[in-house]
Amino acid sequence: MGLTPDAELAPDLHVPARGILFDNDGVLVDSLASVEGAWTRWAQVHGIEAQQVLDIVHGRRAADTVALLVAEDERAAAVDLIEDIEVRDAEVCAAMAGVPALLAQLPPGSWAVVTSGTRRLATARLRAAGIPVPEVFVTADDVAAGKPDPAGYLAAAAGLGLAPADALVVEDSRSGIAAGLAAGCAVLGVGEEALGSDAGVVVRDLAGSRWAGDGLLLPAATVLRGPTRH
Repeated sequence: MGLTPDAELAPDLHVPARGILFDNDGVLVDSLASVEGAWTRWAQVHGIEAQQVLDIVHGRRAADTVALLVAEDERAAAVDLIEDIEVRDAEVCAAMAGVPALLAQLPPGSWAVVTSGTRRLATARLRAAGIPVPEVFVTADDVAAGKPDPAGYLAAAAGLGLAPADALVVEDSRSGIAAGLAAGCAVLGVGEEALGSDAGVVVRDLAGSRWAGDGLLLPAATVLRGPTRH
């Protein structure tokens, strides 16, 4: 579909920030096929309808998903199983549109990753996608409560030496967006699911996004909700 003349001429949208806190899956790394394939196989092992699992898994820590579906005495083994399956499947992950070019523009120490995945799994997916592991890297192993709890984003902002209000969270899931907002950060939603959240600005993807030194410049053509879309 071609762009309208207005979209072609509209200026880039500037979203101010001193640093960026990225979610991993669905923002930096395209892991959808890997996630859904792994959890489908996990569900089969446990005799659970796959769609029941897929309806709740996105944006959650694996341990939190398992806790909703498996008896307490079986949870540790169930978490270990999904971790092993997902790590084996990580090699199929790729970088999301625009991500390598954007990360190449960001100064060292200006960005972090906050993920509901474990460190082992998130590292495997980043490496498969050719994305460097940042110095500030907050995973499911580092927090007592997963998203929508704000702990991960608060820890990442502190790790970059930023007040939450100076950090921009980039998220695709509703639980992650809620976590970023609860932390006191501005939030940029990515993808159509984010339109059902409270993110003030939502983009289709990060293609063409650029670092301006004091925030992100977002091409008008990618903005689904915000000052350039009414």
